[in-house]
Amino acid sequence: MAQAHDFTHQYAESEDGVTFVLLHGTGGDEYALIGLGNALDADAGVMSPRGKILENGSPRFFRRLAEGVFDMEDLVFRTHELADWIEAAAAEYGIDRDTLVAVGYSNGANIAASMLLLRPETLKRAILLRPMVPLVPESAPDLTGATVHIAAGASDPLIPLKESERLADLLKSYGAEVTFVRQPTGHQLVNADIAAAREWLQHITNA
Repeated sequence: MAQAHDFTHQYAESEDGVTFVLLHGTGGDEYALIGLGNALDADAGVMSPRGKILENGSPRFFRRLAEGVFDMEDLVFRTHELADWIEAAAAEYGIDRDTLVAVGYSNGANIAASMLLLRPETLKRAILLRPMVPLVPESAPDLTGATVHIAAGASDPLIPLKESERLADLLKSYGAEVTFVRQPTGHQLVNADIAAAREWLQHITNA
């Protein structure tokens, strides 16, 4: 059974009933998105794991064979491994999983999307920043009740806009409620990304 110490991570208790699962991009670590989490909601709790895969010394959450070409076997394995950890860590820290919101950037957004598709019971809310379709599941998940915010860069050289749009359509086809925002920028995040995600978060938490 997974335990909280299975991933090197940062944890902070929630002061307002929301806990972020922060999932960094390639080369990030458990501290990389702390500032982003604070900008979205300074009172939210944090569970922020470090990816276990190293690519030329840079942490990731799953292996890839080339830019945009994933090791699908490893992706599936790492998705279930991370989902198991989230469930175990939430239990250990006494967190209601309904209060979790995944916040993923790039590689972290992709494994968050993979969890929605393969382990929809683990989390129902996600902010996906610069994501693409990680995989198409063999059996259709029921994403009824899932709420997802996707932010894409119109001129992203790493993730074509159409890939983020395809992910939005895929999640919608399984029943998720998806908000899609296109920013006039590349792969990097801009202030408008934070503002849009904060507005979405306030909407779903006040609903």
